[in-house]
Amino acid sequence: MTKVKDIGEQGLLERLQCFCPPEIVGDDAAVLVTAPEQSLVVTTDMLVDGVHFSQITTSPEDAGWRAAAANLSDLAAMGASPLGMTVALGLPGDLEVSWVESLYQGMTECLQQYNTPIVGGDIVRSPITTVSITAFGQVHPQKIIRRSTAKVGDAIVVTGIHGASHAGLQLLLHPEIGKDLTTTEKTALITAHQRPQPRLDVLPLLWKILESPLLTPITGMDSSDGLADAILQICRTSGVGAVIESANIPLPKVFNHWLSPEQAIKYALYGGEDFELVLCLPPDSANILLEHLEQNAAIVGTITPGSTVLLHHQNEKIPDQVLKLSQGFQHFGQ
Repeated sequence: MTKVKDIGEQGLLERLQCFCPPEIVGDDAAVLVTAPEQSLVVTTDMLVDGVHFSQITTSPEDAGWRAAAANLSDLAAMGASPLGMTVALGLPGDLEVSWVESLYQGMTECLQQYNTPIVGGDIVRSPITTVSITAFGQVHPQKIIRRSTAKVGDAIVVTGIHGASHAGLQLLLHPEIGKDLTTTEKTALITAHQRPQPRLDVLPLLWKILESPLLTPITGMDSSDGLADAILQICRTSGVGAVIESANIPLPKVFNHWLSPEQAIKYALYGGEDFELVLCLPPDSANILLEHLEQNAAIVGTITPGSTVLLHHQNEKIPDQVLKLSQGFQHFGQ
């Protein structure tokens, strides 16, 4: 098998340019044209072998898809339409060239759904395989979605189920735990982890519902680091609290006969990488949005005064739980 060190930087670049528009790549930088009266949105995401992907759980194609989807999700969380992305690679010399080409194939498969090109990047030698993507999007200034504008009384909307991606990861790491699941059930959960779908499709519906004059500001972010993290980040930045109804959180149906209620909620709140949108809207607008979204979308809670985020259970014997950022995954947590 051909190794990266066998063809060198220039040889690898020549192979990867086929994944990029020829009229854009080839210079020191790419030139992207934004529409009039649009703001440029830029997001960067880094993935490291052994932290964000591994040979055990992720093929190179899936690693590429997930890398692209994560950045598109960040654009969706800002209300932005994608323009393009650049890809920077840190690669060991002994890595097979076919692995890199498959990585780009996975990225391309995801990006083609949203007419988003790869417009450049960089390659360096590294002891650990690292993928860093910078994505560019555009949004009208009045349609920017921010974390800092939630108001008391807003409904908290999630655009889909939570916990599926983490469940898929656990099945890949520990196949024995899925012995009571059907092949279809296991495949659906694993696909949720390996091929997440960024929710750019929600934006046209959101703008149509709010119409003109646009109901601003719009509050939200994506749930890539977990549903609890998203709600807590919004509340902290907006200076508000929230009450979340555990029974309203949309979960995969398979959880009902596979996981305990406590484990299912833990997967949903802290599992991460579901890439759904979490939006705070006036209740009337939230209900209209739900009518236009798939059945897995739901209102999961309400923005409240103060700064505390509570998880409320229908079972009165279970006390309200105070949610904290420290309960979720932190890269440098203890």
